[in-house]
Amino acid sequence: MSNPQHLTYSKEHEWLTAVEDGVATVGITEHAATALGDIVFVQLPEVGDTVTAGDTCGELESTKSVSDLYSPATGEVVEANQAVVDDPSLVNSAPFAEGWLFKIRIESAPEGLLSADEYSAFTGA
Repeated sequence: MSNPQHLTYSKEHEWLTAVEDGVATVGITEHAATALGDIVFVQLPEVGDTVTAGDTCGELESTKSVSDLYSPATGEVVEANQAVVDDPSLVNSAPFAEGWLFKIRIESAPEGLLSADEYSAFTGA
């Protein structure tokens, strides 16, 4: 399992793109998607919601369990990926591409995120 080097990662297994024009994209890692199993339901924050780094902002349900979705940064949700709501399997099949979850206008620089190498060491992958 390879973690893209251009992303940063939370210890709750979310990834975050670099901030462009104040906006970053959030998703869950391949490690998390594999651990969850087949994802069958995705609940995302709504556009306009304010999310706080480290706080629950949604839910992922798989055939095995229900898992909270945490925001890796603080800011306002500017887009939610309706494609993963309609087809939750995208999170499993393309967690770093079409399976992204939401976009956030970052209020301040996220803290405590891991590089790809640090995240790989954290997960033992």
